[in-house]
Amino acid sequence: MVSAIIVAAGKGIRMNDKTRKQYLDLAGRPILAHSVIAFDACDLIDKIFLVIPKEDIEYCRNNIIPLLELKNGLDLIPGGEERQNSVYNALQAMDKKTRTVVVHDGVRPFIQPEKLESCILGARKFGACILGIPAGDTIKCVGKSGFIKKTLSRENIWLAQTPQAFKYELIKKAHETARHDGYTGSDDSLLVERLGIDVRIIKGGKDNIKITVREDLVVARAILGAIFNEMSKSEFKDL
Repeated sequence: MVSAIIVAAGKGIRMNDKTRKQYLDLAGRPILAHSVIAFDACDLIDKIFLVIPKEDIEYCRNNIIPLLELKNGLDLIPGGEERQNSVYNALQAMDKKTRTVVVHDGVRPFIQPEKLESCILGARKFGACILGIPAGDTIKCVGKSGFIKKTLSRENIWLAQTPQAFKYELIKKAHETARHDGYTGSDDSLLVERLGIDVRIIKGGKDNIKITVREDLVVARAILGAIFNEMSKSEFKDL
């Protein structure tokens, strides 16, 4: 059994909008809806856990979920104070028959089906597998003063993305260990790395962007425009 956690419990402060970023419109749907629909279309996934702010449960239940026409079951989970707490809340709610867990940012709406499936299959084989892209720019290590301390070799530097997939018992242990140690990590794979477990990284895509600030929303709409243009060209060729 494969369970998916889509995390959309953030406050969206950096978006500087009265509406939380996960609910902002993207081509006629809330941003998080695109992520949910992509996961629901994946044949490998049996259940989706959508983590949202506790105070938004009724809003999502009444105004978003009914519009999605999902084929898989979906549970709404109240988020925690931090992203890590939100993921843990969803892990606690899962059926113990779950064998693989895949975690995704709700504001990454352009995840491709083949990348999602590859990540899940990678977790089955290696125990832990995430998407990422090789760094394309020169990497600078900068001190608090704002001055460059050193330039890092980008040869082995990758930028982590989601989804990130893990064997259920492994990610559950990683979160429980972090909670016991009072440790907060920047992503779920880091919690697994702390256990001394190797995490496989496979190539994601540059279009798998995370919408965090208003400029990201502009880029997202441009990506959608390009997708629609390609679809139109394809349909025209078939005439």
